Amino acid sequence: MLLKLQVKVKPNAKQQKIEEMADNHFKIAVKSPPTDGKANQELITLLAKHFNVPKSHILIKSGVSSRNKLVEIDT
Repeated sequence: MLLKLQVKVKPNAKQQKIEEMADNHFKIAVKSPPTDGKANQELITLLAKHFNVPKSHILIKSGVSSRNKLVEIDT
């Protein structure tokens, strides 16, 4: 099953946090800076733990360089 999420990422946060706003809309705080894809890698790691799937099952479909992202998770 393919799960599509709208994610708003806050880089350089003091602590990691996943907050579900509405149906398939999430606000996620990551500690990493938004350089060299570090924040995206941390986002993928957090989502993998949250949804209990391997990191390879998570794909950022759009918004790689934006705070607002469309993420697909193959559950």
